[in-house]
Parts: sequence; structure tokens; C-alpha cells
Amino acid sequence: MAQAITTTEFSSVIANADKPVLVDFWASWCGPCRALGPVVDQVATEMADRLTVYKCNVDEEPDLATQFRIVSIPTLILFKGGKPVHTMVGNMPKPSLVSELEANL
Repeated sequence: MAQAITTTEFSSVIANADKPVLVDFWASWCGPCRALGPVVDQVATEMADRLTVYKCNVDEEPDLATQFRIVSIPTLILFKGGKPVHTMVGNMPKPSLVSELEANL
């Protein structure tokens, strides 16, 4: 299950991560975000040994959304070594998400 992340803890969580981190930028009013949410949670559980997954509500954390130039949600950003390395925008089926992650881990 993906954990919520806030602006306050974001930098230290990303910088100190011992494995790649996937952040799901979403909002409760967003239909595609609600559709993708369970898929992200499944991936968080199934890939927990290789990846840490967080969810960032853009309405509650607008500074993070601005910092990463989130203009369309859902947006998923994969971080490695504290830096964003891959961005995926929009809802997608689980096999597509897993495939994109595998290619960038």
C-alpha cells in the first residue's frame, strides 16, 4: 500500500531512500486518479522489495505539485538517487505501469 507524503518530509524521504521511489501525484476529485489508485497500491505491494511508493495529494500539497510542474494528473514520477528519472502521465493499465517501471528501475 502506498503511503501519503507531505511537502515537509518529501526532500528527506527522497534523498534518504535506499531504493527507487515512485510518487503518485493525484487528487480525490480526479476520476483517472481514482481509477489508477488501486493499481498503484498493487504495484506498491508487489514491488515492495525493489521500490517504495508514495501518494501526494496535489490539493493538500500544492508546493510539491508546483515544484515538479504537475499540470495533469495523475502523474507518476520515479526518483532514483534523490532525482526524478522518469515521468508517466495519465491512467494506464497495470501491465503498462509495471513495464515502464521495470525499464527504469
